Amino acid sequence: MTRYGFHASHEQIAPSQLLRDVQHAERAGFDMAMCSDHLAPWSARQGHSGYAWSWLGAALATTSLRLGTVTAPGQRYHPAVVAQSAATLAEMFPGRFWVALGTGQNMNEHVTGDHWPEKRERQLRLEECVDIIRRLHAGEEVSHRGRVTVERARVYSLPAIPPPLIGPALTPATAARAARWADGLITINAEVPVMRDVVAAYRDAGGRGLLAVQVHVSIASTIGEARAIARDQWRNNALAAPVPHDLPTPEHFDAAGRHVPDDAISGAVLVTDSVAELASRVHAYTELGFEEVYLHHVGQDQESFLELAGAELLPALREA
Repeated sequence: MTRYGFHASHEQIAPSQLLRDVQHAERAGFDMAMCSDHLAPWSARQGHSGYAWSWLGAALATTSLRLGTVTAPGQRYHPAVVAQSAATLAEMFPGRFWVALGTGQNMNEHVTGDHWPEKRERQLRLEECVDIIRRLHAGEEVSHRGRVTVERARVYSLPAIPPPLIGPALTPATAARAARWADGLITINAEVPVMRDVVAAYRDAGGRGLLAVQVHVSIASTIGEARAIARDQWRNNALAAPVPHDLPTPEHFDAAGRHVPDDAISGAVLVTDSVAELASRVHAYTELGFEEVYLHHVGQDQESFLELAGAELLPALREA
């Protein structure tokens, strides 16, 4: 049976309000939740970016939901720090925390002053970090000198079962590489043939575990309002790769996204005024084998979306 989760967007909402939102999501009937882990928002209009790891402790302590986050070890975060952070949450809340490990974006990582590597180097650095984190979660003392340096690291407070390390992937090539190490796959909504190829690449390469998808949604009482919300808050996320990985600041994203056309935005966000239409479009993803669906309403006010989800959307999704 497909499970439905709430995506908590730190870039768009102050952490205090986002904590109330995830508590509301549990009352509305969501099965689980996830959050972003950014130092900077995608746009100056969004205006927030709380520290995910502090927030996750509060969210896990004040709900019964299973939660996870997508993070990038190797530059802003040393892999030993990620290993300790994830182990602590998994020890405190057994079976309720997962972490997805990606290559990151320049907008979050450039603050260290280190060079932002090209994609291949970032991928190789990530895979080194994954190996380091797994060894630390196994209780080893780890020293490593490569694209990252680790000197006699050990995590002392370990959970009985290590948290799953999930592979985030937007392309078949990345999905196939993630299959070498990941305990599951997470992607975001795209055209159905693209998502089918991502899933096939992961499974064909031996990928194991759950398949999850984050779905960006803008739903309102009129299609005009839904389009306006998506354009204001999420148009920068319709920019094609490699732009989202390499731009350094929200202001750069705003400049690049100023003239993004509506059809490109509707390719990145499910824009609708109909619960039935939204449920049908999400169901097309579950037919590809996705067992977990995390819904992200791209507006900054989550209350009306959560009320709608509890009253109409989640029942419609589960009936489908």
